[in-house]
Amino acid sequence: MHRANRDVVQLLRREFIVQASIEEAWRHLANVEDWTSWAHHIRAVQLQPKGALTQATVGRFHLTNGVRSTFRVTEYRPPLGWTWQGSFLWLLVDYEHRFEAVAADRTRMVWSVACEGFGASILGRLFALIYNRNLDKAIPRLQDELANK
Repeated sequence: MHRANRDVVQLLRREFIVQASIEEAWRHLANVEDWTSWAHHIRAVQLQPKGALTQATVGRFHLTNGVRSTFRVTEYRPPLGWTWQGSFLWLLVDYEHRFEAVAADRTRMVWSVACEGFGASILGRLFALIYNRNLDKAIPRLQDELANK
């Protein structure tokens, strides 16, 4: 995921519970093109190949603020998690999505973001501040969506 010879800055880590089995949570989140239903900061998602996330997925988010963010899957461990990597300006950003079974019908989601590159400690923290605000709104919507599925 990260190159050992570079400084990596941990930007955020969010843990929350969803009312769904680990398999249901995985299936729901692996349909990245549907994230716009709960992540309203995302206007559109383009994936190659289309459909559910795979180990070969590359994609692009079109955000509501006009920013476009590209990524590629770097780790793929269904139903336990995946990591994808993208860029923000000159920073390399790793997004990890982990799934942990809490009960037959409950899953802990652990999302973390780290970055590396020149100015990561300053620019990365600004990125994390904005991203955290988006997650503050998106996570409850995702929880509601999974609870009412």
